[in-house]
Amino acid sequence: MEMRLAKLWRELLLATLILVPAWSQSGGRAIVVQRSEPRGFQPVYSVDEPSRAVIGLLHAPLLRIHSETQETEAVLAASWKVSPDGRTITVNLRENLRFSDGAPLTVADVLFTFAVHQDAAVASPLREVLQVGGKPLVVTAAGPRRAQFQMAEPYAAGERLLAGVAILPRHRMEAAYQQGQFRSLWGLGAKPSELAGAGPFRLKLVEPGRRMVLERNLHYWKRDKAGKPLPYLDEMEFLFTAGEDAQVARLLAGEGDLAASFGGGSYRAIESHRERRGIRLLDAGPSLDYTFLLFNLNPGGKRPWFAQTAFRQAVSAAMDRESIARLVYRGRASPIRGPVTPARLKWYAGPAAPAAEPRRLLSAAGYRWNGEGRLLDPTGAPVSFTLLVNAANPAYTQTGAIVEEDLKKIGIAVQVVPMEFRSLVDRVVNRKDYDAALMALRPGDVDPAADVNAWVSAGRTRLWNLSGQALHPWEASVDEKMRALMATRDQARRRRLFHEVQRILEQEAPMVCLVSPNLLLASRAGLENVRPGTIGDLVLWNADEWYWRRQ
Repeated sequence: MEMRLAKLWRELLLATLILVPAWSQSGGRAIVVQRSEPRGFQPVYSVDEPSRAVIGLLHAPLLRIHSETQETEAVLAASWKVSPDGRTITVNLRENLRFSDGAPLTVADVLFTFAVHQDAAVASPLREVLQVGGKPLVVTAAGPRRAQFQMAEPYAAGERLLAGVAILPRHRMEAAYQQGQFRSLWGLGAKPSELAGAGPFRLKLVEPGRRMVLERNLHYWKRDKAGKPLPYLDEMEFLFTAGEDAQVARLLAGEGDLAASFGGGSYRAIESHRERRGIRLLDAGPSLDYTFLLFNLNPGGKRPWFAQTAFRQAVSAAMDRESIARLVYRGRASPIRGPVTPARLKWYAGPAAPAAEPRRLLSAAGYRWNGEGRLLDPTGAPVSFTLLVNAANPAYTQTGAIVEEDLKKIGIAVQVVPMEFRSLVDRVVNRKDYDAALMALRPGDVDPAADVNAWVSAGRTRLWNLSGQALHPWEASVDEKMRALMATRDQARRRRLFHEVQRILEQEAPMVCLVSPNLLLASRAGLENVRPGTIGDLVLWNADEWYWRRQ
């Protein structure tokens, strides 16, 4: 009898779980409180996190890496197959796909998308990623709904190569592309009527500096198990704030429904109010994110010390990472010395060997100290530099203060300069006019192929040196090893090569990695199906499945 009752209870519970979406969805709007607004809606060029978050809701790829399982899953593709020799991927599109403006999405749009990304004149940040053996993919139509991707040699990551590449609407973008005006498309000032995508939402309203509203894409392909069209929500609103304190204040005041990527101090502040305010709080654990101090190693950089490995090693050795994790993130972060975090499991090479004492490194390189304890370089000049930080993020300003204090202990004078995020990115990426900066990156996948763009010479996000050249032997070695691990299908060799690259970056320290913050999330009670992941957008990746529970 007890077994029958237990079975009946399980069946009833399962039925309830299946029925919940059917009676609980209420449309409505979810308001996400963010500290920074997007820089634009251009899927090809936008690499900053606020832009990628919105673009991920407006556009869709053929395949994606599921943020929870870390396995490949179909999106616009109905199915895919990798040839036995590992050189050809065949993708079959779903039937009746449409962009948000109602225009059909066809194989022609797939071919256009990859032609744009692989055009040197476009200079897509993904151009290097979409090459195998130094050669671009050959993309052809193999039927009305079928595309084939031919690679010059076997590619270890297989279909993950295609994951996350948003399919572009050829009918909206081809004219500008042919006229050489592709980069000017879909900036922050673009009208909603100009945009079209295949994601769950479309742009409705933009009030620069204040808010952005997305509305349901009525042509979105996806349905739930009961056949109900997604997304469940009518609208998604992004409310922009001046900083993390304002972000938390607006959430606690009931002006927003979800906030994420805040620091440990904010986590504590929300925790003390969560029951009274009806807020759910979650620490999802280690992430793929890594925060680092970036040196300007571009040709023409103003600080000759940065070009010296011993100097960069000394700066790295002087960093009190444990204090940053404890004081800035309230223990909700992991100290790291390299750009691969423990969240990447088998690809993580493990903790780096302890660094030499910083003063010993500097002395061996010809540096000395004056009577006041100031560090002097081999020419006798005092060592100082400016450090740019994101003014809107307290974690960065606080980390900057700790970096300043740590380096002061070894005689280096650091001036921390808080800046608006977009201005900071412009100084680093476009103008290359800076000494050092506190930055953060998040790979789009756990597979090493996700790091190619950030580590190889031709990569558009190799932030320490954006010249496109390997100026040092160690940079050439990174290029060689990354190319090898992208080509081989031997997983043991891939892991060995990737571990070697990690050690090179830890040793040379072009970016001094500091901590990997945990993913912290707060949402309004009643907003259901919010499930943080590890890949892609960690919070919004399944926003098409969010719904409000009826009270």
